[in-house]
Amino acid sequence: MLDVRRIRLMARMAQYEKNDIRRDMKISTYYKKDYVSLNVLVTILWITAGYGILVALFAVCYMDELLENLTVKKMIFLGGAAGGGYVLLLILYIIGASIYYRGWHNRAKQRVKKYYRDLSRLGKMEVKEKKKA
Repeated sequence: MLDVRRIRLMARMAQYEKNDIRRDMKISTYYKKDYVSLNVLVTILWITAGYGILVALFAVCYMDELLENLTVKKMIFLGGAAGGGYVLLLILYIIGASIYYRGWHNRAKQRVKKYYRDLSRLGKMEVKEKKKA
């Protein structure tokens, strides 16, 4: 006879296997600290590249205006403003990426744990069914 609970469990597991299991298994193989650190490092690299391109583009676009009135004091001020803006942006992104990737790892770990728990439950249902037969 068909067991409705077993069919629902198998359908839920098949849906998870079809969609998310590869990504979640890949994430859950890392320790949380390692996963977060790696992704924060990647975020730092991308923010640095993006900010460098943005500053270079800004400098090229406003080159005439910058060079007309350029003094040492203004150059130091612009360098400090660019550096300060970079540090502020970097701190905000590090905090945001850390929170985001920590949550992403927690959710992936929970989904994998639930999958293994369902797999164990399914195995117990099969053993119980074999004993009945």
